[in-house]
Amino acid sequence: MTIKDKVKVPEHLKRASKAWFRQVMRNYELEPHHVRLLTLACEALERAEDAQKMLRKEGLIYSDRFGAPHPRPEVKIKEQAEIIFARLLRDLALDIEPPKGIGRPID
Repeated sequence: MTIKDKVKVPEHLKRASKAWFRQVMRNYELEPHHVRLLTLACEALERAEDAQKMLRKEGLIYSDRFGAPHPRPEVKIKEQAEIIFARLLRDLALDIEPPKGIGRPID
């Protein structure tokens, strides 16, 4: 029994995140700690998407009681979630080819 057989898609994820989770699990050999990183990446991406949805609805700026403009809190939430997502993807190394075997290259 491999880890792929043991891991269940986290129920709290949205449909698109669940689909991506399944796709990654199907296409890559992950260790248990990578599965946790994948879950965190899904959550970060969802946070960024939720913040973006709110920004589309409310705009980037709000005015305080004195009329002074301020960036909405969702701007920072989105930025931080995107940074976290990118770092987790880097740590998962899903886009990197596995290292070649030791020895001289074959022409």
